[in-house]
Amino acid sequence: MSLGRDFVRALRQIEEEKGLPTETIKASLEAALVSAYRKHKGGNQNVEVHLDLENGEFSLHEVRQVVEEVEHSDTEISLEEAREKGYNDIHTGDLIRMEVYPQGFGRIAAQTARQVIIQRLKDAERQVIFDEFSGRVGELVNGIVFKAEEEHVLVRLNDRTEAILPRDERIVGEYYAPGHRKKFYLLDVRRTTRGPRIVVSRTHPGLLRRLLELEVPEIQEGTLEIKGIVREAGARSKVAIHTTDPNVDPVGACVGAKGARIKSIGEELGGERMDVIIWNNDPLQFIKNSLSPAKVVKVEPVLETEKAVRVFVRPDQLSLAIGKAGQNVRLAARLTSWKIDIKVLEPERMPTLQDLFEDIVKGGTSKEWENKEEG
Repeated sequence: MSLGRDFVRALRQIEEEKGLPTETIKASLEAALVSAYRKHKGGNQNVEVHLDLENGEFSLHEVRQVVEEVEHSDTEISLEEAREKGYNDIHTGDLIRMEVYPQGFGRIAAQTARQVIIQRLKDAERQVIFDEFSGRVGELVNGIVFKAEEEHVLVRLNDRTEAILPRDERIVGEYYAPGHRKKFYLLDVRRTTRGPRIVVSRTHPGLLRRLLELEVPEIQEGTLEIKGIVREAGARSKVAIHTTDPNVDPVGACVGAKGARIKSIGEELGGERMDVIIWNNDPLQFIKNSLSPAKVVKVEPVLETEKAVRVFVRPDQLSLAIGKAGQNVRLAARLTSWKIDIKVLEPERMPTLQDLFEDIVKGGTSKEWENKEEG
């Protein structure tokens, strides 16, 4: 029986263009033909298939055990019947291989071969996609939104690869219209029965980290080190930066000339505002820095509570320290992993002329003067 010359030519073409090994296809085809033969015969025969990839010829053999009395006709044959079929030098318990030529099986075999090759090509393409992206989790990827649904936004990463942007990985209020090109954080790659499932994110702190590495050469070079990032995606974020070179200003390097670097990142993240915080290994100083841009007077640890502080600010700095809806202090607490309680510190007031006049009227000053004269 033959799968035809067209099959051989198609197999060679697939091998050259897709890089799919012929031995892989051969093994899959033989397994599929065994299954197809059993389905064609309606039994559970022991079948061997021998396929010649040079010419497309294949042969089928049923393997049966010689027995005295047949109980399973699919897998056994009587000694008498075996000898009638020409197997003379055999004994009970031997295995014989009978070549079979089922009528109409050539057409079934060709259809089976076609289905196997199509499936194998799909499997190979899925494997290529998985291999390409599974090692890139945590990286920055570019993509074009091509479909926006209620639960998921679908993103095309290249001609043959799609990714999912789940609802909880989207920036609140950001618009995802088909055709929009954006940068994404590659969050997860998993195998599924329908191919690799690739998930991307717009809210993950890692996206901001990758954008900073892209925009700030001092981070790529290792002069500046990112010690921590917290985000309320699309609204505000805080980034703790440490410099290994005292001549490099971490804030100035991240902000860039005329704010160019930080502006570029903010535009990519839908207008998200970013505070660059100077990291310090002294937790109290780090907490003080983390509340920037508010100016903090002092920070005191709360002795009865672990990792908790009271932060004192002037009245005019209170709203800045707390932030809109508590956003600034909330982000600072997440960045430092300390509980922060903001307190107002009233400034010490110098006596005015009015205070001195009131003291004179009350007689306090004159009495003090009289006492000094008597002494």
